[in-house]
Amino acid sequence: MRKKQIAILGSTGSIGTQALDVIEARSDLFEVYAITANNRVEELVAQARKFNPEVVVIANKDKYSFVKESLADLPIKVFAGAESIDAVAEMEPVDIVLTAMVGYAGLRPTISALKASKTIALANKETLVVAGDIVCELSRQYKSAILPVDSEHSAVFQSLAGEVSPIEKIILTASGGPFRGKDRKFLETVTPAAALKHPNWDMGAKITIDSASMMNKGFEVIEAKWLFDVRPDQIEAVVHPQSLIHSMVQFEDGSVKAQMGLPDMKLPIQYAFGYPTRLKNNYPRLDFYNCASMTFEKPDLDVFRNLALAYEALNKGGNMPCILNAANEVVVAAFLKEQISFLRMSDVIEETMQRVAFMQKPTYEDYVATDVEARKVAMSMI
Repeated sequence: MRKKQIAILGSTGSIGTQALDVIEARSDLFEVYAITANNRVEELVAQARKFNPEVVVIANKDKYSFVKESLADLPIKVFAGAESIDAVAEMEPVDIVLTAMVGYAGLRPTISALKASKTIALANKETLVVAGDIVCELSRQYKSAILPVDSEHSAVFQSLAGEVSPIEKIILTASGGPFRGKDRKFLETVTPAAALKHPNWDMGAKITIDSASMMNKGFEVIEAKWLFDVRPDQIEAVVHPQSLIHSMVQFEDGSVKAQMGLPDMKLPIQYAFGYPTRLKNNYPRLDFYNCASMTFEKPDLDVFRNLALAYEALNKGGNMPCILNAANEVVVAAFLKEQISFLRMSDVIEETMQRVAFMQKPTYEDYVATDVEARKVAMSMI
């Protein structure tokens, strides 16, 4: 049987490296066709030497020579630049494109992959946050499946398998991050180092800060609206500190289906790669005898204002989620550099949402312009 050829956009990040682990464990079914990275050239070269893909792309053109020379003894095609990442997403032999790039940068190559009718394993939530209407329309137009890789959306997707009844409510679970239960006074002085200590998940810096501020959950609410074609009022977030239930679906008869498992991103990655087949693996199993309790709490929207801002952006629609995302990318980068405080991030995001021009029915070009404008506005406040 022909192995599925997989292109990993963002192979050196947390999702990308775990995807390579999945492929290595099931090398009888999957093969790495292409890998891309932004700046981590040493890791990219090491991955290329181990998996021997057909194509390697480094987005930062200044680092092309290093990658090219480091792989000169291997028959690997090496390219550079964002346009080369777009090209990889369209390459004919590729069966699945895993979009694991961080932030807004993942939108354009995802659109390229959709237009090439590729199956998308979507780990870049900002793609649907920024331009969910365009992405979903392209998915329909080119008959390109979008399979969610986020643990929460994969859980919803798995819970819907075989169901024909309408969804009454989607319940997205959140760990609460490292600051669950803290008040605003405590958050006034938290450091990036403290925010990066997630209690349950091992993720990249940007998504870990988003989790600490609960913007990550806000993005997932917006993403769920597009993935599952539901109204904003049908999406609920609940804090579940143990991270054993990854999300739930409530149906019209009141029944609730949940997908459970240990907090391990390799599970949703493998499910997307193998869909519709569940593939055997040797990953650790959930032991219910060691589950002392499972608890659920209502998120505090007064303390974690980013979640409230995300709901506001979703309800407003148009280019407002794009503004939200752009401002968030700016403030997270600034917080990691200790240029602004943890609570100030929400202030800047909210003011950016008020100041950037709103458009009800933006085109792709409008989204691009909105992203540029929102970043300028947010930067002006830092």
